[in-house]
Amino acid sequence: PFPRTDSGKRRPAFVIADLPGADLILCQITSRAHFDGFAVTLDSSDCERGQIDQPCYIRPQRLFSVEHHIILHSVGKVNEAKLDEVMKRAREFFID
Repeated sequence: PFPRTDSGKRRPAFVIADLPGADLILCQITSRAHFDGFAVTLDSSDCERGQIDQPCYIRPQRLFSVEHHIILHSVGKVNEAKLDEVMKRAREFFID
């Protein structure tokens, strides 16, 4: 989604897959409320490690890939229940 990775804003993302080699599959995270039936809410209670400043929305329909070196840092890790919810929602786009 970002043709020139050196000129875009820094954006939060949720890692859903660490692929063999140098690539990751991510989905968008936004602080703007989305009630489109796809967004998964995320707040501090969902964090196993780290914390977030405000509630936000993981958007599993907004998938993209990047190489590891693009990632600046990790903010934290979600608990297993939230990871399962995001993965289930993402799979819905590929299963009929």
